[in-house]
Amino acid sequence: MAQKSFRMIYLNKVLPIFISPLGIISAFIILGIISRKMVYPFIGLVLLWLFSMPIISSSLIGFLENNYTIESSFNIPEHRTAVVLSGMVVTLKHGNQIHYEFSGAVDRILAGIDLIKSRKAKNLILTRGHLPWSKGEPEGEFLSKFAQSYGIKPDNIILTRTVQNTDDEAKAISQLIPRNERIILVTSAFHMPRAQAVFENQDIQTTPFPVDFRKETKKVDLLDFLPQSGAFNDTSMFVRETIGRVYYALKY
Repeated sequence: MAQKSFRMIYLNKVLPIFISPLGIISAFIILGIISRKMVYPFIGLVLLWLFSMPIISSSLIGFLENNYTIESSFNIPEHRTAVVLSGMVVTLKHGNQIHYEFSGAVDRILAGIDLIKSRKAKNLILTRGHLPWSKGEPEGEFLSKFAQSYGIKPDNIILTRTVQNTDDEAKAISQLIPRNERIILVTSAFHMPRAQAVFENQDIQTTPFPVDFRKETKKVDLLDFLPQSGAFNDTSMFVRETIGRVYYALKY
């Protein structure tokens, strides 16, 4: 069973690469090398420019987030449990020591802490996210210590078993709470629709608390039409998230 899970997580991470922007562009370049026709690398170059334009990537990210708006914990009704999904910690190594830093999704844990402190939830569930290639402790264990440093009592923090993706998180949490309990679900806005669908498939009712919004509000200028690596990353994220939504829609 563990070996099957190991293979599945690699398939889930590797297969989307082939239909990602990078995979599509690489396919055109390889096709050009094999056929010796310049039209294919030219198409790849055009796609690279389009996928890297902020004006396009921003619209795609906005599409992922368009069902949600920034919420204040003041507007959230009281629940027994708030759940913060993993995906915000970067593991670093310096000498023989493992260090942890936050990515842009740090808003997730900060929102969870705020919900507990504002008495919108009594318990905070954190997930032990840990992929086969990860080093160091599972993410939830680091986040638990971080939350405690902000005054959250250990008795109010619950950790799941080790999990590898959103589906694992939902299944693990379903074993910790009563059936059909409504929780406050905290994750990035672009990830929220998929997360809600997965959790509700496990008979967990969710009140969404989206954070980590990625679409910026700014005036359009010349730079929005020039290729940028950050925009390419956002376009790639849009494709990955769309694949995830389709996969879970077919699965459930």
